[in-house]
Amino acid sequence: MPLIDLANPTRFLAFTSRFLPWLAAATVLVLAVGISLVASAPDDYQQGATVKIMFIHVPAAWLAMGCWTLMSIAALGTLVWRHPLADVAARAAAPLGAAFTAMCLITGMLWGRPMWGTYWVWDGRLTSVLVLFLMYLGVLALWRTVDDPSRAARATAVLTLVGAVNLPIIKFSVDWWSTLHQPASVLRLGGPTIHPSLLTPLLIMALGFLLLFITLHLAAMRNEIMRRRVRTMLMLQAEAAGR
Repeated sequence: MPLIDLANPTRFLAFTSRFLPWLAAATVLVLAVGISLVASAPDDYQQGATVKIMFIHVPAAWLAMGCWTLMSIAALGTLVWRHPLADVAARAAAPLGAAFTAMCLITGMLWGRPMWGTYWVWDGRLTSVLVLFLMYLGVLALWRTVDDPSRAARATAVLTLVGAVNLPIIKFSVDWWSTLHQPASVLRLGGPTIHPSLLTPLLIMALGFLLLFITLHLAAMRNEIMRRRVRTMLMLQAEAAGR
């Protein structure tokens, strides 16, 4: 099936109904392998067993930013290309992004307490991630406030593109300002600085989290398409009854 055919909601539903079970199975398999590798991974010589929080915190942080990036692309699809599934993709991604951002903040605080002696500091990285979480909540609130789906899609698309300015701030905050948060140790020009015994399970867990996001996102898009179809049918029935 050509990729462009998935722009048709009916074809998208047919594709995902066949693809989702296989994707869900792959997600469970990869996460099971990742968890087994995490269980056997050695403790860090400085951080001890608390380093294993990294295997949840880092993938959650990557997906927190990745979800907003996906929403920004979808926002362009809504405002510029009028793609029929763009706002569906954005609306389905928003609650998932909020969940991963909350997971990032909570695990970060739990990791920070034994390492820094405090759960929270108002530095650039932590504050900008908190702002990202609040923007996710703002997008979700805006979707619920505006009843008309097309108006809500345009409004949230504008807010999403404005909020995308925060993504480079999150990424480079540890380089721009003095912070307790460590600099990049995986996605860096000089290559990862993490030992392979910790890097391998981290990458496997990141892949598992990514597959989990894709699975949940496609399922949420299916639900959103069907919800809109039901809404349209109810409106047509109400209009017919009023004649």
